Amino acid sequence: MTTAATPSPAGHAGPGAFDLVVRAARALTPAGEQAVEIGITDGRIAAVAPLGARLAGGEVLELGGDEVLLPGLVDSHVHVNEPGRTEWEGFASATRAAAAGGVTTIVDMPLNSLPPTTTVENLEVKKARAVGQAFVDVGFWGGAVPGNTADLRPLHDAGVFGFKCFLADSGVPEFGHLESAELRADLAELTAFDGLMIVHAEDPHTLEGAPQEPGRRYADFLASRPAKAESTAIAEVIDAARATGARAHVLHLSDADSLPMIAAARADGVRLTVETCPHYLSLDAEHVPDGATAYKCCPPIRETDNQDRLWQGLLDGVIDVVVTDHSPATADLKEPASGDFAAAWGGVASLQLGLAVVWTEARRRGVPLEQVVGWMSAGPAALVGLGRKGGIAVGKDADLVVFAPEATFVVDPGRLHHKNPVTPYAGRDLTGVVRRTLLRGRTVGDEPEGALLRRG
Repeated sequence: MTTAATPSPAGHAGPGAFDLVVRAARALTPAGEQAVEIGITDGRIAAVAPLGARLAGGEVLELGGDEVLLPGLVDSHVHVNEPGRTEWEGFASATRAAAAGGVTTIVDMPLNSLPPTTTVENLEVKKARAVGQAFVDVGFWGGAVPGNTADLRPLHDAGVFGFKCFLADSGVPEFGHLESAELRADLAELTAFDGLMIVHAEDPHTLEGAPQEPGRRYADFLASRPAKAESTAIAEVIDAARATGARAHVLHLSDADSLPMIAAARADGVRLTVETCPHYLSLDAEHVPDGATAYKCCPPIRETDNQDRLWQGLLDGVIDVVVTDHSPATADLKEPASGDFAAAWGGVASLQLGLAVVWTEARRRGVPLEQVVGWMSAGPAALVGLGRKGGIAVGKDADLVVFAPEATFVVDPGRLHHKNPVTPYAGRDLTGVVRRTLLRGRTVGDEPEGALLRRG
């Protein structure tokens, strides 16, 4: 197990010493797994040397033999919900949960808070609430809704990382969805400054034509959100991105049938990236109990064969990143008493558990930890343009995670930092324990020391 950070032994500290030296027999670096010593100064990685180099530091942290040093994860899909719906989550609870799960940077979604992040004025309200509450670094997405095309450039200039839109009902009235013409107009606007549009891709007309049966049967809910709704909407995104030349990103892909279309579009030069989420990679429709509304999310958790093909899409490089889509709500909104999937709020809370969930399934499938970390750290950092995040390399922020990949635990919702203890992973055996998280070279503790990030 990790030893506590201790003052450097006599004769090694002194003028020119690093603030902190981390020694690890196993560290995941851009060059692969290596035995290294890392010198950290002013919150950034200043040196990476072979283990045994005896770098001098004011403090030294030595990893245990069962531990691996990882770069901090970057989760670019988190619903913090503050202000306005802070009883659902909040900056303090969300970022504590992030740190406990090895996530050192989150990017907050523009909806479910009140006001939504659709103007610079609203962005400033959101930022003001985050100040002094963040235990990890926080960035912000802007929102693209009907009528705010003129707000996109000012939001970009104010530092948002891109813009989220829905092609179907978002579930909250203050964040409307874009029609086809509005999507193209906004994408054309983004080309002027190479902005990124991130899209909740479900087709409203397909959803309207699907059977809508209220009740406890998961099969009925799954039928109400058919895979065709995703594939139809993704085809629309591809056509619009091709026509405008804009960058587009497909959020929370659950439909593996869309992968060949996505691969073909990218081969044709369409500027398209794709994410999926831990729940699509670890949970399957065949094992969702009726009435278990903690599993409800949109798009939905699909069948085992679909899950297998999502994993293949990751391994083939068609899916770029894995992020949580942490979308919490109060317990009552999940309709625990009725178990009615149609009435329950859709969203899976998993910010603290994402790494362990994905690693548990990856390990079972023979996928190496290095690949998992690439999908959850370097990949999202590249997606949002955070060049100082997502890697153990000189010049990067010293965002680091001490991870025990063979240690196990049972998910106890009451021990999570999420504000509301509702999770489909309750009671699940997971492999992989985060033992320490460092943000810019400092162990995340009881004081919120996260920074507010901006694009560029």
